[in-house]
Formats: sequence, C-alpha cells, structure tokens
Amino acid sequence: MSASTLGTSVPQVNARAKVMGRAQYAGDIQLPGMLHGKVLRSPYPHARIVRVDVSRALALPGVKAVATGADGPQVPWGVHHKERLTLARDVVRFAGEEVAAVAAATEEIARDALDLIEVEYEELPAILTPEEALDPDAPTVHSGRTDNVSHEIRFERGDVDAAFAQAHLVHEATYTTHSQYPGYMEPMASVAAIDPDGRLQVWTSTQSAFLVRARLAAVLELPVSRVRVIQATTGGGFGGKIIEDANSLIAGLLALRTGRPVRVVNNRLEDFLACATSVPERITLKLGMDRAGRIIAKDVRIVADCGAYSGLSAEVMHVSAMRSDNMHRNANVRSRATLVYTHTPPHGAFRGFGGTQMLFALNSHIDTMARQLDLDPLDVHRLNAIERGETSVHGWKIGSTGLVECLAQCAAAIGWHERRGRMARQGIRRRGIGLAAAMHVSGNRTIGDWDGSTVMLKVNEDGRVVLHCSEADMGQGAMTMLSQVVAHELDIPLAHVHVVAPDTDSAPFCIGSLASRVTIVAGNAAIVAAGAARDKLIEQAASMLQAPVAELQCAGGTVHLRAAPERGLTLAELARAHLWRHGGEGIQVTGSWDAATEMFDKNTLMGNIAPAYSFAAQAVEVEVDTETGQVTLVDSFVSDDCGKALNPQAVHGQSNGAAAQAIGWTLYERLQVEDGRIVNGNFADYTMPSPDALPMLRSGIVESNDPHGPYGAKGASETAILPGPGAIANAVFDAIGVRITELPITPEKVLAALRRREEPRHA
Repeated sequence: MSASTLGTSVPQVNARAKVMGRAQYAGDIQLPGMLHGKVLRSPYPHARIVRVDVSRALALPGVKAVATGADGPQVPWGVHHKERLTLARDVVRFAGEEVAAVAAATEEIARDALDLIEVEYEELPAILTPEEALDPDAPTVHSGRTDNVSHEIRFERGDVDAAFAQAHLVHEATYTTHSQYPGYMEPMASVAAIDPDGRLQVWTSTQSAFLVRARLAAVLELPVSRVRVIQATTGGGFGGKIIEDANSLIAGLLALRTGRPVRVVNNRLEDFLACATSVPERITLKLGMDRAGRIIAKDVRIVADCGAYSGLSAEVMHVSAMRSDNMHRNANVRSRATLVYTHTPPHGAFRGFGGTQMLFALNSHIDTMARQLDLDPLDVHRLNAIERGETSVHGWKIGSTGLVECLAQCAAAIGWHERRGRMARQGIRRRGIGLAAAMHVSGNRTIGDWDGSTVMLKVNEDGRVVLHCSEADMGQGAMTMLSQVVAHELDIPLAHVHVVAPDTDSAPFCIGSLASRVTIVAGNAAIVAAGAARDKLIEQAASMLQAPVAELQCAGGTVHLRAAPERGLTLAELARAHLWRHGGEGIQVTGSWDAATEMFDKNTLMGNIAPAYSFAAQAVEVEVDTETGQVTLVDSFVSDDCGKALNPQAVHGQSNGAAAQAIGWTLYERLQVEDGRIVNGNFADYTMPSPDALPMLRSGIVESNDPHGPYGAKGASETAILPGPGAIANAVFDAIGVRITELPITPEKVLAALRRREEPRHA
C-alpha cells in the first residue's frame, strides 16, 4: 500500500515551481501585442472633478486608449453597498481614488501619458475622522444619504442590565485599533485579453476566481459566460485580494476598449493606495464578572471607519461586534456598532476579519479584571471557555473545541505557572509574560444559502489523477491539502495527483479562500469525489476480474481481491479499460459537499453559520526598556486548534506567519494618514517586523477532531492571528504596570504611560 501523507509534514506541492522561478504570477504573463495599463489617482481626499482633458495623453505615440469616469463603466460595485465606480465621475472621495486609466505599448509610455492628463479639481472640505462624520451637522460623504452611517448593528441577548447589577466586578474601558496593510509579497496584478471568440479572459491574483468573474460581468455588462477568470499563482492575500480593489476591472475595461491584451500591475505605492486595509475601530467594552471570574454580562460599543466606500467593512464590523461572544458561556450580551464613511482610503477584509480588533480589547479586559479579582487570568479563561456540545449565545453549535488545551499548551511552553508574578520588576529593562485566547469560524453561510464546494477528478489512462477545484491557493497550501486527501482516499502517491489552478471555464463553481473555509468544505468535497472515482474503478475491476464489488479494495495503486491481493489490476489498466470499450468513457467524477449549517438570520442575527469553529491561544514574553519605551518580544508560543493537522509543517508555518503579522500590527505597523493622504505607503516607511525584530517563533497544534471536518480537520492559521495583540499588551502590563489601550504599542506611548503613572495625584 502507498503511504498516506495525512498527518505528516510534506512540502507544498507547488513549492518547487515557486522556488525555482517557474510559477507564473499575473505580472509574469506575456501575450503577443500586450499593452500596459496605468492608473491616474486623485491627489485629494475630496474634490469635484471640474474637467478632464486626455487629448495630450492620447496624442502621445504608443498610447492606445485612455478611459475616464465619463466614458468608463457606469455600473457601481461594492459588497454591502453598490456605490463605487471603476473610475471616479464628478467627484473623488479619497486620495488615491482611480480617476483615469491608460493603455500603452510600454509601461514607461503609460506612465508618461498619466502626466499628460489634465484634471481640474475643485477641492472640497474633507471628513477625515469618525467623530467628524458623526457630527449631526456634517456634510455627507455620499450624496443622497441623510448621514454618514454606512451600517449599524444592534442586538441584546438576555438581561444585560440586571446581570451587571448582580456582578461582583464591573469594568469599562475604551480601546483603539488602527489600519494594517496586508503586506503580501506580490502586489495586485491582472492581465486581460479578448480570446478568439470575443470573450473576456482575465488572469489575476485573487482569493476567488468566481467572485471576480461575477463582478467583471456585472460592471462591464457582460454575461458571465462571456467572462473567463484564471487564478494566476498568488503571492499572498490575507483578505486583501478578495474583490475590494479595481485592478482586474481596469485591466478588463482597457482590454475591451483596445481589443488587445492589457497588463495592469501595481507598484508598491499604488498597491498601498489601491488595497483595502484593515478596519480601524474604537471599542468601548464593559464586562461584569462574579467573584470567581465568571463573565455574566457584556456590553460592547463600536465605532468603525470604512473609509470612502463600505466594501466588506460592514461584515468585518459584524465580526467585531459579536463573534467573540461565542467563545464564552455568558448569556447576557449587548452590542451597538456603527460603521461610518470618511474621506479616507477604503478599509475592508484582513486576516482575522474583525476578530483581531475585538480580541485585543477582550483579552486586555479579562487580564485587567482577573488582576483586580486577584485571580490567575489563565484560570479565568478556562472558567469561561465554551465546551464541546454547547450552543453559544448566538446559536453557534460547538462540535469541537480545543481552547482549554491550547491555553494549557501555551502556559506550559512559556512557563506560566513557574514565572507568573516572579519576574523582576526592577531595573531599566523589565520583563513580563501575558496570554490571550481566541476563536474563529471555519466556513460561513452568510454570502448565500450555500457554504459548500465541488471537486472534479479525472483519472487518466496512466492511473494518475487530475483535480479541478476553484478554491484558491494563495500560499496557505490548499493545493497540497486537496492532493493529500485524494491520494489518501485512492491510496496512490501524492505525486500522482495534480491540482489545476482555478479556471472558471473548467473548474466547478466555488466561493474561494475566505472565512477559513477551504480545508473543511473542499476537503470534504474531495473525499466525496475520490469516493466516486474509487467506485468506478472498483466496478470496472469487478467486471474484469469477475468478482463481487464487496470483495475488492482499492489500495497501493491497484484494485485487487481482499483475500488475494495478487489478483488485481492497476489503476492505469482500469482507466484504459473503462474508456476503450463499447459505451466507454474516461473516468471523470465530481463530488460536492455543503455544510449542514443555517442561513444567517439578518433580523435576529442568530444562526449556526459554520460547520466548525476554530480556537487558538498565545503566550508571550516581552522586555520593556523603561528609558526608551522600546518593547521587544523575547518569546512567543501560539497554539492552534485546527481539528486535525493534515500537514503539520504547513499548520506551523501558517500559525507562526499569523503570529508575525499580529506582532507587526501590535508593535510596529501603522498606516499613517495625514490630511486624508497615506504618507508611509512604501516598505521603507511602513515598518513591518523584520527577522531581527522577532524571536524564534514557536507554535503547537491541538487536535480536537471536529465531527464535520475531513478526518476531523478544520481551518488553521487565521485563528492564530487573533490572540497576539492582547497577549503582548498583557505582557507589557505585567512588565511595567501600565495598560496600553491604543495600538500600536509604540515607545512614545509606553513612555507617556510611565510618566502618567509617576505623576503625583492631587486631591
């Protein structure tokens, strides 16, 4: 029998192509006659477009097309609201908004053409903060609206006020979080062409080929069957490559306008301007606990900033407002969340999808209250953790949870019990430890009444398998996971499975990589498809061997008699025989799987939206220099409850990558916007954690074996970004006794907090 790779560490199946430079990213694609697209962006956060003159640009030799808001697509797009045009018309609402696009023979000519486009603006007053936006007298960012509120969430479960009245301790504080740029290695890129049949064909860096196709068809007013989208090798996404940027739309528009292939590749500055960054939020959290540390009441107020367009920000804020409620047993929760428009670059999806914001606040709060009650924060987390088989306050059915085990693993790794309260609090450099906990979904039935996947398998005449699935691999290992599942089910070598890149013409419809859904939904679909292929192989063998199906098994690359393994046929022989016969055909099957979950009720905000829920915890040690304010991460251990680690090496890599991203957001990264303009939109000025700023990151895996997951697996890696900020903030407090509630935790904030603590208090 072939050795199954499930549960063992294997390299990514597409790793060799990447490291040898053979993988083809969208920016690598070269087509005959290809033009290069460039975008002119607004320099103002808010202005009226008085006049646009493109005549000089069109006269430049090599320029083939110039598009503006006046003659570009007039169909607005967006997720929560259809409100954004591909190219701005009449008014610009943020500095960096797309105003015109050029297609030219070379990238240099296209850039020169942008300089020749004359745009006359009438600069208008800009609303740059949520506070300004919520002023009753403020003008509206979008005409036709009565205010600047994009979305609101209001709910209450239980009797929150009565529960607070009974609480032994009530604590309230406000936490502020900021925008983070995804920082993927590959900036957004698309190549669009008109195929010989006149259809639009687009190669793009994306997390969802079919969502891109739907938006292209809607905005460019084409039938979806006249649009083909192929996912090029994607160099990271982290939520930023779903459908919140205009890159593929502009490439498609210019290709239709010129009739020639057009490539649009962002440079890094353009990508900072074009990409939706994470949603900044101001969170006021109030918790009530009993004497034992049990949470009995929770009240949350959030003001979130979506920027000029709402995109996915409403869904992000929804997660901040209520997802963390489900990790505890508390039945009394209330939330009031308001999303507002400002004249700033749009915000949207980011790894963790709103969970990072709220869990920074919640984990900081739990640590604060545990100390006030003279309790161990670890014990408070354990006491409140929801358990397997329970239903949460919002109707989530917990089929598996390893949260308590994650906490124990982190505590052991950091030496929590031995070191807590025993670390030196004197001297210039002081050390502290902290921990935090988190939960996330694995799947999400909110886009529509389907949260499934479909996998198509072809067994070739050599007995090897070609797999078609349009769930995206953006570096997290989806192709490897699918290969492992099919190889295991058919008992063939991993190298005998080839996964084709998502292609809307040849792959089944899939939603794509979001909500940590691919392992559980596509993994289950792959099991179904492999089972269907195995059934056909066994039926063919039964006919050829004149043996009952029940007496045959598929193993080791053959189908043979269980009692006499020497009597068998190879998969290659069976695939050929299945084809070359009267009425024959190639072996081609599909397998679909849809989660047995509930459609989210938008009125009651109730429903078991995911087939599984993932949990994580993190413990860290920091050193704080009390003279400079510098916080240095000395040690980090993150524990990821992924149900079952199908590829432990991949889980560890993704968990530690998530931890690094959380560390960056907590200590270093901050998108700086002055007067509505991004002023650090490059890697020289936008400070991401470099290797020398990180300790040797460590991680552990907890296998809670979810009943709905493939072999017990559920989503990994996204949950691991969630506990880091709270753990670091708690460790800083442990070291120096000051609580930082506004991210990032910079030296300036640390020093200011230390000064405030030392100031004498006057009666």
